[in-house]
Amino acid sequence: MVESGSSLKAIVMPEGEDARIVEAAGLIAARGIARPLVLGAEAVPEGVVALGALKDPAPLVAAMLARRPGKASLAERMLTRPLFRAGAMVAAGQAAAMLAGVAHPTRRVIEAAGLTVGMAEGVATPSSFFLMRVPGRAPLAFADCALNVAPDAAALADIAVATARSAGALLEEPVRLAFLSFSTHGSGAGASVDLVREAVALAGPRLDCAFDGPLQADAALSAAIAAKKGADWAGGANVLIFPTLDAGNIGYKLVQELVGAQAVGPFLQGFAQPVCDLSRGASVADIVDAAEVVLRLA
Repeated sequence: MVESGSSLKAIVMPEGEDARIVEAAGLIAARGIARPLVLGAEAVPEGVVALGALKDPAPLVAAMLARRPGKASLAERMLTRPLFRAGAMVAAGQAAAMLAGVAHPTRRVIEAAGLTVGMAEGVATPSSFFLMRVPGRAPLAFADCALNVAPDAAALADIAVATARSAGALLEEPVRLAFLSFSTHGSGAGASVDLVREAVALAGPRLDCAFDGPLQADAALSAAIAAKKGADWAGGANVLIFPTLDAGNIGYKLVQELVGAQAVGPFLQGFAQPVCDLSRGASVADIVDAAEVVLRLA
C-alpha cells in the first residue's frame, strides 16, 4: 500500500505537469494535510511522492475490473492515461482520494472516475457540490452547481441523496436539506414544481436526514419566513438542492459576490470514493483547500 509508513492519508494528483499542482502538493505535505502522490512531475518538494512509470499494473487492473468487468488488456492500456491511473489507485486503496481538473475538462475527470472508482451504491447520477463558507454563519452545501444541466426527477433525487451523504461527512451540524423551487408547498404551479415534488418523493425514503420541499429559498433558510408561508420546515437549511444547473450556478456565484462567501469545490459526488474536480482556473490556495475537504469525505 502507498500509505505504508505514514499515518497520513494519501491523495493522488495526476496533473503534475502543472506548476500549481506541484506547489500545492508541497503545501499539502508541509501542513500535514495528506501525503501527496503526484503523477507527471519531474521534481517535487519535500514530502511529496513523484510517481514514475507504472511497473506493476496488476493490482490496478484488478481494481478496475472489480468495479467494471471487461478486458484486462483494455484496462492496462487505460492506465497509461494519468487520470485513469489515479482513479484506479483510489479504487485499489493506494490513495484515499483523487484531486484533478486543473488541466482536464470535467467530462474527462468524470469519465475516468466512472470507469475506475465507479458509482456509490444506490446512486446512478454523478453530480457535484460546493462547500459554501458564508461569513457569519455555519457552512452550507450547494448542489448541483457545476454538472447536471436539467436533471429529471430521478437524477435530482440522486443529487439530493449524494449531497446529504457528502454534507453528513463535512458539516458539524445535522443535515437539513431543502429542495428549492419558485414555489413553497404548492404556492405556485408548473412543470418545474412538479419535477421537484416528484424528486422529493423519490429521494425521501433514501434520506437519513431532515428534508423538505418544494421550498422557496427564503423559506428554506429562515424559520420566520417558513412559518409565514405555512411550511413545515423549521428554517435553517444547510443543504440546498437546486432544480437546474442555471439556478445552482447563478445562486452560488451571487452568494460569492454579494456577501464574500468562499466557494470550495466543486467536488464530484455519487462515486464510490472521493474525487475532486478542480476548476481549470484554480489557484494554489484553492487546490490546498480542496484537498483538505475531499479527504474529509474519505
